[in-house]
Amino acid sequence: METDQQLYTPGPNAVDITDAQDKGVLKEIITPGEGNDTPCKGNRVSVHYTGKLIDGTKFDSSVDRGELFEFTLGKGEVIKAWDIGVATMKKGEKCILVCHPDYAYGSKGSPPKIPENATLVFEVELFSWEMEDLSSSKDKGILRSIVKEGEGFISPGEGANVEVHLVGKYDGKQFEERDVKFELGDGCDVGIVDGLEIALKKFKKGEKSMITLSPKYAFGSDGNAEFNIPPNATVEYEVTLKSFEKEKETWNMSYEEKLEESEIIKTKGTNYFQKEKFEMAAKLYQKVITLLQYETETEMEESNKEKRNALLLAGHLNLAACYLKMERYGDVIENCEKALEIEPKNPKGFFRRGKAYLALQEFDKAKDNFMKVLEYDSSNKAAQRTIHVCKQNLKKQLEKEKKMYQNIFKKLAEENDVEPDSSSATVNSQNDAKVKIEKDEEKQAAEETVSV
Repeated sequence: METDQQLYTPGPNAVDITDAQDKGVLKEIITPGEGNDTPCKGNRVSVHYTGKLIDGTKFDSSVDRGELFEFTLGKGEVIKAWDIGVATMKKGEKCILVCHPDYAYGSKGSPPKIPENATLVFEVELFSWEMEDLSSSKDKGILRSIVKEGEGFISPGEGANVEVHLVGKYDGKQFEERDVKFELGDGCDVGIVDGLEIALKKFKKGEKSMITLSPKYAFGSDGNAEFNIPPNATVEYEVTLKSFEKEKETWNMSYEEKLEESEIIKTKGTNYFQKEKFEMAAKLYQKVITLLQYETETEMEESNKEKRNALLLAGHLNLAACYLKMERYGDVIENCEKALEIEPKNPKGFFRRGKAYLALQEFDKAKDNFMKVLEYDSSNKAAQRTIHVCKQNLKKQLEKEKKMYQNIFKKLAEENDVEPDSSSATVNSQNDAKVKIEKDEEKQAAEETVSV
């Protein structure tokens, strides 16, 4: 290890920055930073540093490696002194941090370079920081900076009753400030944008954070005329989670409570579906299924069995309707099949499965499902029309395949430069027969449709 053989002594401008004022972390600014902003807990910070023992022995340096060092502030990824010290720095600031062993590597040290009970001296320069990304897809559409830490370790989940104080800003100007109570998942009913609902699931009680939302998670391409927010605007919120009450756990609910809760959730899902919020609706219908699917029927009263099956059936059918809108056709088919296990003659199950097969261009399967619809609902005009569409597509598909095979045989004949032998004639006659059979089947299907 390198050493400059110089014992470090804090200068007159060194400041104790610990909450306890125990001189565990002394900070001395070498180069002041820009502005007034400092990084918050959860921000991803980029720094250069050089670390030395108190006697001047260098043990590590990002400067020597030529690579900035990144870490998430306040998450325990670095020594305690760094989480405290870097949180006080401004962009571009360079400082000295003198770190007592209790705020560094303690009595164990970090062999072989850092001995036990070592006081460390770091020269740190803060280059930049990014807010914490709370979006599930990590697209930086929901960014958080924690202003005030919350209490405990528990966060509110879907269905929790929350009370929040929020201040919304666009382009530096405030457009709303209010206290609001609502159930997580129903925020749109009280004007809470999707991004805030997602963010609140990461909050702790009493937490105050700054949330920056891209248009996708805020007011989208429509903007908000009431708040004078234009289309595709990025907005900021200062959010405080004042209190929350978690939803009752499933395992702690009686069977009757599960039925009652499922009915409420189904109604909420339908409201979202009607507002064309298909992802939110799908989540709620899935929740109905999750609540009821593993309940055994052996000890249920007959009336409860009927309610359970009706709710499960609606859950699967409505979830299939959502997935049709979301173009998740495999999931449509799966949920229709679950619905048809509960009620084998349900026309909606066959119709929605038929639509999924039609979208997947599996016209035979689609046609079969729409025929089943007519079997149990002979007046279904949509099914009648769609059968005709399936037949037209099957005919086009058959003509395309026939043309393709003709081209293949023609190419083979040209390559061999001989007349087609008897085997080719046999193949052609077989193909002609196949076409005739398919046409006969199509004619029969048409006659059956007419007779229904």
